[in-house]
Amino acid sequence: MDEEKFNMALRKFLKQVGVTSQREIERVVREGAVPGGRLKLRMQLTAEGVPLNHVVEETIELK
Repeated sequence: MDEEKFNMALRKFLKQVGVTSQREIERVVREGAVPGGRLKLRMQLTAEGVPLNHVVEETIELK
């Protein structure tokens, strides 16, 4: 395995996930689609064919 190539591909993937996720979160907040002033977020990372299931949960207070 080429460590440098792997590292660059992983960084590119994570950047895409971060940027697109932030845009979508900002969109629903701007549209007023968040009831109760709390945004409960859950991100699940899986990979096809390997035992990867990583979950991150967070609540963001909007008030």
